[in-house]
Amino acid sequence: MKTSIRDKLEHLSRRLAELDLLLASETATRDMDAYRRLTREHAEVAPVAALYAAYRQTEESMRAAQALLTDPEMKALAEDEIAACRKQTAHLDDELQRALLPRDPNDDCNLFLEIRAGTGGEESALFAGALLRMYARYAERRRWQVDVISQNPSDLGGYKEVILRIVGQGAYARLKFESGGHRVQRVPATEAQGRIHTSACTVAVLPEADEVADVVINPAEIRIDTFRASGAGGQHVNKTDSAVRITHLPTGIVVECQDDRSQHKNKAQALSVLAARIKDRQTRAQQAQIASTRKSLVGSGDRSERIRTYNFPQGRVTDHRINLTLYKIDAIMDGDLDELIAALSAEHQAEQLAALSDEAGA
Repeated sequence: MKTSIRDKLEHLSRRLAELDLLLASETATRDMDAYRRLTREHAEVAPVAALYAAYRQTEESMRAAQALLTDPEMKALAEDEIAACRKQTAHLDDELQRALLPRDPNDDCNLFLEIRAGTGGEESALFAGALLRMYARYAERRRWQVDVISQNPSDLGGYKEVILRIVGQGAYARLKFESGGHRVQRVPATEAQGRIHTSACTVAVLPEADEVADVVINPAEIRIDTFRASGAGGQHVNKTDSAVRITHLPTGIVVECQDDRSQHKNKAQALSVLAARIKDRQTRAQQAQIASTRKSLVGSGDRSERIRTYNFPQGRVTDHRINLTLYKIDAIMDGDLDELIAALSAEHQAEQLAALSDEAGA
């Protein structure tokens, strides 16, 4: 084990002892916010410290076995014990390196998923509808809650834009690699000559901002406009200005929400989406700085970047970031995304391990 990694683990072990004392204190629960922060930190540190304790115990067992090598009667037993300890330390070393990888603080967040039609006109809007169904079916498989926050339907039943809110344990961790350009190659239903068309949509996955801690929106920096909702809705849409448009003046971000009949609910939803977009912009700015020294697997967050192609005539889906092609397009479009997501997560973890190794060797 590298000295720098061992030093980190020693520090975490000492920190765990400090946390145990702080949480056992009679005054620990006087400040509940501080108490929750300590318990979260304890939950993160304890498993790593336990792995390191097991590693040190295995090292001690190996040293004890090595001391027996000079005893002819114990030599064979000692050699077996040393071999077992070496195998165990190698396993624990790998586990510890993974445990030390930086954790995305947003992984447990709910999220907003935005799908926008791009090049390709009506066919692009229809593909946006297909992506909407794909993600909704995936969420259904994982028993997550899906709410449509905003939608702008197209004439043929697709979507020019649609925003979903997805609520579920680990939702952002699973879907955060979906941001980017999604390209489709297929024969549109409206194509009389049977020619293959290429069109595209963009997908943005934004972690839902913590209303208190993550983003502070100054009321003086936003403009709120109300207007009548468009689309289906009967007489209601002709009488009530329930739709809400919020403009964040410093950034120029504009959010509209008109799916609810309550202006108050539309305003609350729009503010949530606005906070998520501001948080995402801040995060991407930080990622851009990091990317100047080491390129991240998922890029800087540039949504014009093509990340995946869905080729219907050939029945394949290709993720260009990891050069993975799967010939199961029907299953994927029905929400079977686990193989894609697992491969992306594994590649991202490999990148993180490489970075950790570089830091340790520096």
